[in-house]
Amino acid sequence: MDRDDSESTTSLEEENTENFCDNPTRDTLAEGLMGLFKPAIDQLDEKVRATRVSQLELKEQLDRLHDELRKIQETQNTPPELDGYVKKLINVKHKVTVVTNVLQGAQDRLNRLHQQVDREKLRRKTLLDSELATSAPHLGTSGTSETVTSPNTN
Repeated sequence: MDRDDSESTTSLEEENTENFCDNPTRDTLAEGLMGLFKPAIDQLDEKVRATRVSQLELKEQLDRLHDELRKIQETQNTPPELDGYVKKLINVKHKVTVVTNVLQGAQDRLNRLHQQVDREKLRRKTLLDSELATSAPHLGTSGTSETVTSPNTN
């Protein structure tokens, strides 16, 4: 009962590749979905970047305000009632840090998703080009040369 699993896996992968290349509806649907999601991902990516920049600027401003309030408190003989405000600012600063970390995680996930989309597009283009290259000699039935163009995969 010793069976070579690598042989069965390879034949299954080849079968799936053949099925993939022979299904123009699936290709059209996949490219349509990628075309639909890519602009949304790019737009979301840009908005996340802008939000992160805004969050960093806010954090810097809070740090400067915190320093100024500390200086004011140190220069006055009687401590002003700023402790409550300082605590609130520290809490806001902490929340900004948490949001920045969440946005960084989202940014990283978007970057990975964008890379996966690019890899998938390249893989599909390679498969399509190889399919066209292998089927191109069979397309010309007359002695004249025919040009086969691949559809735009951008």
